[in-house]
Order: sequence, then C-alpha cells, then structure tokens
Amino acid sequence: MKVGILTSGGDAPGINATIRGVGKTAINDYGMQVIGIRNGFSGLLYKDIVELTDPSLSGILNLGGTILGTAREKVFRKMITSPDEKDREQIKNAYHELDLDCLVCIGGNGTQRTTWMLSELGLNVVGIPKTIDNDVYGTDVTFGFHTAVNIATDAIDRLHSTASSHRRVMVIELMGHHAGWITLHAGMAGGADIILLPELGYNLKIVIDKINQRMEMGKAYSIVAVAEGIELPTQEHPATYFAREIQTQTGYETRETVLGYIQRGGSPSPYDRNLGTLLGGHAAELIHERKFGQMVAKIGSEITDVPLSEVAGKLRLVTPDNQLVAQGKKMGISFGIW
Repeated sequence: MKVGILTSGGDAPGINATIRGVGKTAINDYGMQVIGIRNGFSGLLYKDIVELTDPSLSGILNLGGTILGTAREKVFRKMITSPDEKDREQIKNAYHELDLDCLVCIGGNGTQRTTWMLSELGLNVVGIPKTIDNDVYGTDVTFGFHTAVNIATDAIDRLHSTASSHRRVMVIELMGHHAGWITLHAGMAGGADIILLPELGYNLKIVIDKINQRMEMGKAYSIVAVAEGIELPTQEHPATYFAREIQTQTGYETRETVLGYIQRGGSPSPYDRNLGTLLGGHAAELIHERKFGQMVAKIGSEITDVPLSEVAGKLRLVTPDNQLVAQGKKMGISFGIW
C-alpha cells in the first residue's frame, strides 16, 4: 500500500513524532510505501511530495514544528464544497495521480473537518488530532497540548517572583481562541489567583473585587491568567484590557504579558512524543485494516479511533463542572463569574 502524510493548520510540538510514528510503523511492520506531502492540502493539489523512508524518519522525534511544512486550508476547503464539480474532480485526480491507497491528515478542528469532506468524496483517509488548544472533539487529549501547558506554567511561575517583589498585579495572556484548556491547566498548575476562560465569560466587578480582597488580606500580589479568545468590549489584547482596567479601578500597579507563539515552539515534551508515536502507530494499523474515514484518538487510557463524521464541525470546550474548575472554586480561585 502507498500512504501519504500531510500536516495542516498551526504547528504544534509533537507533529514530527507523529509523522515518525505513522511512517516507521507503516514501513517496518506493514511493508508500506510512505510519502510526505509538503505544505498541507495545497501540496496535495500541486503534488509537492517527498519520499519518506526509515532513515529519513530518524532523528526527528525531538524536533518542534513539522518537517513537511504546514498551511491553512481555507481555499482547499472551498474547492471541496464548490458547486463546480471540476474543483472536486481536481482534488480526486491529484489523490489518484499520486497512486495513494490512503491519506493521513494531521491537524486540528479545521483539518479534521476537511479530512471528513475528503472521505465524503470517496477518498481513503485517516485523521490524527493535533492542536495545542486541546479542543478537538472526540479525543480526551491532543498532542501539543502538554508541551504548551508546560511552557505556559513555567511562564506563570516566573511571574510570581517579580510580582511579589514589586507588589504588582500580573496579567498573562495565553493561547486559546474558543477553548480555555491551556489557561485552565497552566493557571491551576502555576497558582494563578484569577483564571478567565472564553467558555465561562467574566464579570469585571468580580475580578476587581477579588484583587481588592487579596490586597486587604495582606497578599502582596495577584496573578491573572486569561485566554486570548475571551470576549471583550474593545478590540485589543485581553492582557492589555484587563491590565488597564485593573490598574485604573484598583490603583495597584499592573503589568501585562502576552506569551504568544512561544507556546507553540520548541521541543515536544516526553508525553507529547509518546502520544504522537502511539496515535501515529494506530493510524498505520487502521490503514492496514482498511478502516478508513476514522480519526485516531486517546479516550481515557486507551488509544482508539472515532468516525470523522462524529468529529467534524464540533469543539471540545471547558464546562463549568470541569474537575479543575470545581476544585479551583473550592480553593478560592476566581474564574471571573464567582
């Protein structure tokens, strides 16, 4: 069998470990031929490929980013849904001209939706969930998330020392457009006093009152962790908005930090390397069994798979009854709504 692998959407630590997991399993255990498709779905159309062999897949386990390159696939997705049958035929022709038996698509929500669309066109596909946001529906965790949380937690740890030294309020903005998983996990692990998530919203008065209460209790500083996707009345970074409002309304010196793309970069954690390896290996197994139209997943402690039709267009979001949220509330941490 001939297998193609592509990576699409934003980069995340652990992609190369996953490519390696798919490729080495397919080659060594199942005797398959493996090619890499460069720069996401656009590389499929232009047949921009590279042969992947056991030697070429060595030495990439610890590398960040993706050796295949990545790209957003909006134009490609429009072609799939185009009323012009020629657009869809172009996609199918590219797949068949590469003589593929299956295409493995590594990416987040948008990628999995596009992968499902390819399945609906009659192509053999398998999806692997990747995003630091951890918001892909159908799996408990995505590779990249663990590394991003480690980086964000380390940043919060470092803010504690300067915040306590100067008796400041420190606002740190973390990634997460729709889902606050990074902010929740890093905020709790880093000992943030206020954690603000897109799913829960916030009441600014509650945030201000919490900071005032801490100062009145003799606590010399406060750490506020906020997700970048939280809704604001202004068009600015959440860190900028909250730092200004806090300092204006409390009089306490407040500083902002936007961690940004640092959360995406660097070497993946051992957890993400192993998770990517396991997910990639299971993808190769699905191909061997000709079980297409599936997304590999980790549910509980099990590596398994779910139909792409059940995943496409859905998000996995933080809910108010999440265990970390509930425990944080018991400990006096504010989530901006109590």
